[in-house]
Amino acid sequence: MNKSKVAIIKCDTYDEEDVQRAVEAGLDLLGGLSLFVKPGERIVMKPNVLIGSNPEKCVTTHPAVFKAVGRLLQGMGANVYYGDSPSIGMAGFNMKRARLKQAGDELGIELADFDKGRAVSHNDSLLIKSFVIANGVLDSDGLVSLPKLKTHPLTRFTGAVKNQFGCIPGLLKSQYHVKLPDPYDFATMLVDLNTLIRPRLCIMDGIIAMEGNGPRSGKPRKVNILLFSSDPIALDATACRIIDLAPEVVTTSAPGEKAGLGTYHAENIEVLGEKIEPLIIHDFDAIRRAPTTRSAGRMSNFIKNRICERPAIDKAKCTNCGTCVRMCPVEPKAVDWYTGDESKPPTHKYDRCIRCYCCQETCPEGAISVEKPLLGKIYSRI
Repeated sequence: MNKSKVAIIKCDTYDEEDVQRAVEAGLDLLGGLSLFVKPGERIVMKPNVLIGSNPEKCVTTHPAVFKAVGRLLQGMGANVYYGDSPSIGMAGFNMKRARLKQAGDELGIELADFDKGRAVSHNDSLLIKSFVIANGVLDSDGLVSLPKLKTHPLTRFTGAVKNQFGCIPGLLKSQYHVKLPDPYDFATMLVDLNTLIRPRLCIMDGIIAMEGNGPRSGKPRKVNILLFSSDPIALDATACRIIDLAPEVVTTSAPGEKAGLGTYHAENIEVLGEKIEPLIIHDFDAIRRAPTTRSAGRMSNFIKNRICERPAIDKAKCTNCGTCVRMCPVEPKAVDWYTGDESKPPTHKYDRCIRCYCCQETCPEGAISVEKPLLGKIYSRI
């Protein structure tokens, strides 16, 4: 079989000229942008905009990377658009807060419609046979994905594969957490989404990544790289190896290979540019255990609630804003003001919690993190 190509280019700064040179060098290693985009095509760029945030917080794809790719696409003669569906709020507002709207305006690139979508069948999927996809994606000829290198409690890593989750508009995304509480089923859904959309190219912003309590509340960590590939599974696997995270524990790896989306095995990946070994960060803060399968049944749920990881609120950091309550997708709510006193932090009822981590992912204060209960800590040491 032909090996998947992943290009790695070092880039130590978000200076626009440096980023531009690095993006051009990475694409040259893959054979040039003309392999992926043709003149006259309508191409939509999909940055990671989980929530509109200052680029210095490393929650979103940096505008310098966005602009570098946008310029090259325009230089190819493509009709370029951009967009994402964030966790909270409308796309335009969040794009402005992430300074991507300003970057798009500078280039004369219009924001595509990611707030509304249409149903599309996917008969060749592993699990999900139909998706509602944003109009901006469906109206394009192809998508160029611009993920951010970050940790994630559910999938362990969020990069090229998970970035396409933002192609599902609005709160429809939260429904998949309810329908697919098992992390491996959820990952299979993400793979199905990617095999439906088939991003032409993925360019990952890993100049400053996020470690720890990602994907919103972690710490910025300089990794000083940009990664390039048309294989999102191989790209994620390569990024994982750089942060010393085994690709096998990332839940999208195995179903991604099964679906023919790509490969996560090192022997099937040709790394171009920088070598991986000198770049490896052994102390990168990430969860290195595979998630636990969440099967149904009273006994399994009893065990799960006392052993498995779960979201926990730091009362000292909590401002009682209620974002976690609003974002909890289950009914009745797994996190709420159960006493009716909204002057105090909400609390979790773990027998209702599906461990989707929507509360942790969207908390604006970083007050929610993932913890392992005492029995879980004891069990893991046995």
